Amino acid sequence: MDEKTGLLAGPDGIARCFWHGNLPDYLHYHDHEWGRPVADDRRLFEKICLEGFQSGLSWLTILRKRDNFREAFAGFDVDKIAAFNDADVERLLGNAGIIRHRGKIVSTINNARRARELIDEVGSLAAWFWKFEPGPDERPEIVDLAHLRANPTTAVSVRISKELKKRGWSFVGPTTVYAFMQAMGLVNDHLEGCVCREPVEAERKAFKRPK
Repeated sequence: MDEKTGLLAGPDGIARCFWHGNLPDYLHYHDHEWGRPVADDRRLFEKICLEGFQSGLSWLTILRKRDNFREAFAGFDVDKIAAFNDADVERLLGNAGIIRHRGKIVSTINNARRARELIDEVGSLAAWFWKFEPGPDERPEIVDLAHLRANPTTAVSVRISKELKKRGWSFVGPTTVYAFMQAMGLVNDHLEGCVCREPVEAERKAFKRPK
C-alpha cells in the first residue's frame, strides 16, 4: 500500500483502495458491491445487521460467513425474523457458521421488529435511510486516506444513529452506521485514484433516490 494515497495495486496492476488486501473474495466485494447505491430493503436490513455483528471483528470475517448468516436469518426477511422467538435464539447460538453472540442475535430480532414499524410508518427502509444522504456541503472535496482515518464517524452517521436508537434499534452506533453508509452507497468513499471511484460516482448520479 502507498502510505500517502492509501492505494494498492491489484493482481491486474490497477490501483484500488488498500483495504481489500488483494484477497480474492474481498477484492470482488470492493469492486462489485462496496459503495454502489442500494435501494432494496432486504439488502439494507441485512447490511445494518451484519455491521452490528461485525462490531469488534473484521468485515472480512463477516463477509466469509455471509451465506451462513443469510441461511440462519431467513434471508434477512424482516417479517420472518420479527417472528423469531427464544427457541430461535437458542438455535442460532448453536450455529457454528455465524457469530454466536447472544446480544447481537437478540438485537437482530429486535431490529427486525423496529424495521417493520419503520416500514409501516414511511413505506420502506430505503426511503428512510436515503433521506439522510449527505449533501455536497457535508462531504470532503477529496476523499483521501487522511480523511478516512480522521473520520470513522460523521455528523450524519451520528444523526442516523440517534434516530435509530430513539426508535429502539440496537447495535447501531455512529461508527457502525457510517460503515453501513459507505457500503450501501449513501456516500462514495472509494479513495481518490481508485479504479472504482468514478464508476461508483456515475452509478450514484444515475441512481433514483427512493421516496
